[in-house]
Amino acid sequence: MDRVIDGLGSERSLRGWSLALLVANCVIVLTGALVRLTGSGLGCPTWPRCTDESYVTTPEMGVHGVIEFGNRLLTFVLILIALGTVAAALAHAHVDVRRPDGPPGHRVRLLALGIAFGIPFQGVIGGITVLTQLNPFVVALHLLLSVVLICLSVWLVRTVWRAPREPVDGLRWWLARVVFVLAWVASWLGTVATGSGPHAGDATSPRTGFDVELVAKVHAGSVWLLVIASVLALVLLRSRAALLLVLVEVGQGVVGYVQYFTGVPITLVMLHMLGLCLVMAAAMNLLLSVRRPRPEDALPSPSSSLAVVGE
Repeated sequence: MDRVIDGLGSERSLRGWSLALLVANCVIVLTGALVRLTGSGLGCPTWPRCTDESYVTTPEMGVHGVIEFGNRLLTFVLILIALGTVAAALAHAHVDVRRPDGPPGHRVRLLALGIAFGIPFQGVIGGITVLTQLNPFVVALHLLLSVVLICLSVWLVRTVWRAPREPVDGLRWWLARVVFVLAWVASWLGTVATGSGPHAGDATSPRTGFDVELVAKVHAGSVWLLVIASVLALVLLRSRAALLLVLVEVGQGVVGYVQYFTGVPITLVMLHMLGLCLVMAAAMNLLLSVRRPRPEDALPSPSSSLAVVGE
């Protein structure tokens, strides 16, 4: 039994589970986008059942029912991965006592449990979107909660992989936070633009009522602010995290403009949704890559102290 616990709670196992959880949270965003883009948002017209008589899709529901029901099933796959991550984190609690150089066990367990509890809650919000006939504001909340889970998963991955945090001054510390907030603003405005346009989930589903062209331009403006702040962060931080974010943003921006001027084709919108996941993951990574200096950062190393004594 101890061997099983040691294997499950090993750093290698924990890294694998945490990375799988991050990928799965991104995948379910893409399948949710597929539901919306194919007009399958009401493929199962009720919740938690697919129809009034059945929990599963029926032949009468057609391809839309298959797509929507498949997306619902993926939630259970995500829950299983989350439970596996929690089990690995709890097993790690027994292992890290003997390995003090491992990742912080308390934080790992809290993050794993938080994500595991967040997934069923997210599923309930998904059910509410169906019961409200795909209200665009509820749909937006549904997506943004998935983004929260992605950000928490990035935090978990960084913690498990023991990614370093660079001590920086107040200006650069705050800049990383401004970038993160701007990323969230751009993501939220993106959901408003989607809820105002042709891909809101179903041909008969309600829209926000906003002018889609105006909202798209406001969204584009927020993205430009994000890019400017990110480039500034790259100049000041000169870090891989900042470079990664800028590269992802450039790719996302290109896809966004191309999809706008080509009539938002489904393939490009799916690619844009993948870009959303990558941008928010990269923004979270940048946020966690810096920290305020601590007193011990200024302490001389033992080797330098010996050199001074030797003199």
